Amino acid sequence: RSPGPFNALAVLGCRFGVASHQPGDPSDPADGAATLMRRAFGALAKAKTSDGAMLQIASAAHDMSLDALAIDLHHAIELDEIDIRFQPQVEIASGRITGVEALARWDHRKLGPLGADALFAAADRADLGIALSDHIQRLVLARALAWPEALATLRVSLNLTAADIARPGFATLFLARVDDSGFPRGRLTVEITETGLIADLASASTLLTELRGAGCRVAIDDFGTGYSSLAYLKDLPLDYVKIDKALVHDIGGSPRDRVVVAGAITMARSLGLSVIAEGVETREQLELLAACGASLYQGFLLSEPVGDAALLELVTRT
Repeated sequence: RSPGPFNALAVLGCRFGVASHQPGDPSDPADGAATLMRRAFGALAKAKTSDGAMLQIASAAHDMSLDALAIDLHHAIELDEIDIRFQPQVEIASGRITGVEALARWDHRKLGPLGADALFAAADRADLGIALSDHIQRLVLARALAWPEALATLRVSLNLTAADIARPGFATLFLARVDDSGFPRGRLTVEITETGLIADLASASTLLTELRGAGCRVAIDDFGTGYSSLAYLKDLPLDYVKIDKALVHDIGGSPRDRVVVAGAITMARSLGLSVIAEGVETREQLELLAACGASLYQGFLLSEPVGDAALLELVTRT
């Protein structure tokens, strides 16, 4: 995790997902390379969301638990059991809440609250990824449209998945969904991650250009954690860069850590982009981010993701 110079500074890290199979093992009904690859990618996704573990090893038990979860998820979508929470995004200079990120939550009857990572891992097992993404988008638009006047100027950030980006004609479908809902395009930000870009950067750029040209804004999420983040800044039509929470967490460490974060923020701002810092938990982090030039922040320092009533209270209070 030591930075290295190449006309800028970037933190290099790695995550591993491992899957294995012993032929003839009746407890592990792997059916070939496709199953092993799916397990390995699932383990990699888990490693990427882990706070500490760089390595995750897939297992048949984990595979089967995802199968069971996928069945439950199918019913949850049908019965409208997926909930949406909103995490405030705060303008650092004024302290005002100017937007929110919409985050899916599912209160599973046995496992308790599950976030978007678990939801989409289960959805991918049952080929429900597109159905889940469509469902979440409709929910977010309907909820935000019904907000009272005090929330009527907030920007709403919606996460797009890799499947969304790869879907033929998605821009047309998405914009029609937004227009049918009645929610203003101009208050909508679409967020994409490196995972959603890495398969086909050219197609992603075309899609985002179309959405941005139609009035939506575009943010790249988890910036600073991927090997090609710098290329994304250069090649994609962006409005916002979201500094990953891992970098935010480290900003209070050594002077070298602060140089890395300051370099990322300076680079983004020099390209005319606004910078949102994610995962801000302490006043010290916020002050350092402000000194580095970040525009907005979100994190537990102000609030966890909340429902509509709690969001209204936060906006009224701040």
